[in-house]
Amino acid sequence: MQKKRETTIEHILLSQYEKYYRLAYSYVQNEADALDVVQESAFRAIRDCHHVKNDNYLETWLYRIVINTALELLRKQKRVDTVENIETLSDVQEFSEDIQALHSKWELSDILQSLPPKERTLIILRYIEDMRLEDIAQALGENLNTIKARLYRTLKKLKTNLSPKESRKE
Repeated sequence: MQKKRETTIEHILLSQYEKYYRLAYSYVQNEADALDVVQESAFRAIRDCHHVKNDNYLETWLYRIVINTALELLRKQKRVDTVENIETLSDVQEFSEDIQALHSKWELSDILQSLPPKERTLIILRYIEDMRLEDIAQALGENLNTIKARLYRTLKKLKTNLSPKESRKE
């Protein structure tokens, strides 16, 4: 049974590799880090596959592992980046980064990065990975109605933030 499940996990990982890579990349925004996330996720999946009670949930379970691994990497990088930025950031760099941020404000990746992790995950899984709401609820371990409500609130927030501001009258 254990070997069969490991083989099934391997098959899912190989056949869905691009999806897992895209998901990881949408979080870490770096090719090397995304590859690391997928590799670490594959290791964890094969190592812990005996914990899954129903083989029908292996695919959504793998999504959850990739998401958690990506978030874990981001938390680790944030700690390191904060220390490095304090030591190396200059006024010129800050100004340059502000200008770049303004120019790329409307890009999808920037919009996604502005969302909290739970909301970002929801948008990525629903609209980029084209997952059904039921599968998302299963992958995230949450109630379907909670997912629906969070998706509605997130879309409303995005619409508010992205809609053009009324021009100022002088």
